[in-house]
Amino acid sequence: MRLILMGPPGAGKGTQARFVAEHYNVPAISTGDIFRANVGQGTPLGLEAKAYMDAGEYVPDEITNSMVRNRIAEDDAQPGFLLDGYPRTLAQVEELDAMIADTGHALDAVVVLSVDQDVLVARLLARAQTEGRADDTEDVIRRRQVVYAEQTAPLIDVYRSRGLLLEVDGLGEVTEVTQRVFDVLDTVAQS
Repeated sequence: MRLILMGPPGAGKGTQARFVAEHYNVPAISTGDIFRANVGQGTPLGLEAKAYMDAGEYVPDEITNSMVRNRIAEDDAQPGFLLDGYPRTLAQVEELDAMIADTGHALDAVVVLSVDQDVLVARLLARAQTEGRADDTEDVIRRRQVVYAEQTAPLIDVYRSRGLLLEVDGLGEVTEVTQRVFDVLDTVAQS
């Protein structure tokens, strides 16, 4: 399976990605995790990405695209993958289309987790405290929500028009949301 998991920051994409990837035996590829690892290691890419992340902005497409292209070309991603945090812009959709076409495969589904914005802000503030994430201040969190609405939300219509979009209510206990995701994806897997 080749999947995209979408939703605003704080919707639970990272949590659900782990369960979905394990269920379908594909790697979960999170651009956020890759960026944070590079920042933590102080790599040149990490230092460049950190300035954007600290301001609540997206890392430029050129950096992100080449990172994703390299990752989905790795052996463990040949049978499929789950992308979490990519694509985020219409230009990245076009780039991803080309990447997948180069492999001779197609995207199977795009799952969008829907969650109320006030719930998202509360979740991210709580996560910032428990995980010590300096990049999760309320101002940055709210800015990320605005950037998501402006740049990423339009992708939902693109994937809906392609018949790939599956919308899932992201509110509730983790296990409830996971079951909803499995239910919609199992219909894709069976077709």
